[in-house]
Amino acid sequence: MTHHLDICIRGGGIAGHALALLLARDRLRIGLYAPPMPATSEPDVRAYALNAKSRALLESVRCWPDEAHATAVIDMQVKGDDGGAVNFSATELVVPALTWIVDVPTLEAQLRDAVRFQPHIELLDAPCPAALTVVCEGKASRTREEFGVEFVATRYPQHAIAARLQCEKPHAQVARQWFTQGEILAFLPLDGAQGSTVAMVWSVRDGRTQDMLVEAQDNFCEQLEQISEGVLGKLTLISPRKAWPLQSAQASRWVGVMNGQAWALAGDAAHTVHPLAGQGLNLGLGDVAELTRILHSRAYWRPVNDAKLMRQYERARKTEVTATDAAMTALQQLFDKPGPGWQKVRNWGLSGFERLGFSKHWAARRAMGI
Repeated sequence: MTHHLDICIRGGGIAGHALALLLARDRLRIGLYAPPMPATSEPDVRAYALNAKSRALLESVRCWPDEAHATAVIDMQVKGDDGGAVNFSATELVVPALTWIVDVPTLEAQLRDAVRFQPHIELLDAPCPAALTVVCEGKASRTREEFGVEFVATRYPQHAIAARLQCEKPHAQVARQWFTQGEILAFLPLDGAQGSTVAMVWSVRDGRTQDMLVEAQDNFCEQLEQISEGVLGKLTLISPRKAWPLQSAQASRWVGVMNGQAWALAGDAAHTVHPLAGQGLNLGLGDVAELTRILHSRAYWRPVNDAKLMRQYERARKTEVTATDAAMTALQQLFDKPGPGWQKVRNWGLSGFERLGFSKHWAARRAMGI
């Protein structure tokens, strides 16, 4: 039975496990409450785009997947709905990869294994009192509600549909994205450099979601082939289709004190953004990195629940998250506007951005965490 913890982490996802491993290196007494996931026979189709900063964080706790499960993206192609296009190249930016597409089940398994072998982390059957509680439970966090924190959410008129596709042609380590009629289709390369499998994320209008989930597989793939202009040849659905509503959301408060104990929010419990740029988990791991940095570098006489430290964490992370969320919302709204006038404006903007070499490279490096 735990008599005292320095930090209790509530939430068993990627952010929660990574935070526990990082904090344990400072010999803090860490409790991790990771509720068991409901049993399911269906495969997990999730894949995340992780930037260089996220990769470095996961490598520091020896939990970066092998090349077969963390596919390097060397080119990224973005196409508008009327000829506009932007292309990013790792070669032009002089980096090994623009991002890496990581298989979620593989990464989660590595993190769970690492936690089991860390003596400063105790796996809890229930949340325990601690000087500091960090909530990493995701966007549906119950603990956040218990702390009386409002989660201010704005729904996009879209659902994301995710699945895995087998492609006739190899993906050549290229991530591809198409904006069309207010919807966004992304193909993310999987299974390493020679792979021909992609993770599909299709942001579709609310009124079409259910139809797309039950559409016959052949018809579904034919629509994808048409939108993607046949760039990867014939497509075959090799997984179930999963869907979830899209929203922009942020907690009204990220830190606080309740019953004499401090708390902080991190990851999706604190914020969610549109997935069109693949920054969701990067922002969550950014929270993890910043909180770890602040606690690691604190003066020896400051406890982990010091109010000044907590405010410092909140200020630093809110600034980046708010800026990223505003950019994603602006892009989504721009491509959601109907009419030929708006279509010309956004495609002119894409093509113009492609010609602005310095600005394009700056934006790419910022997204890569460089």
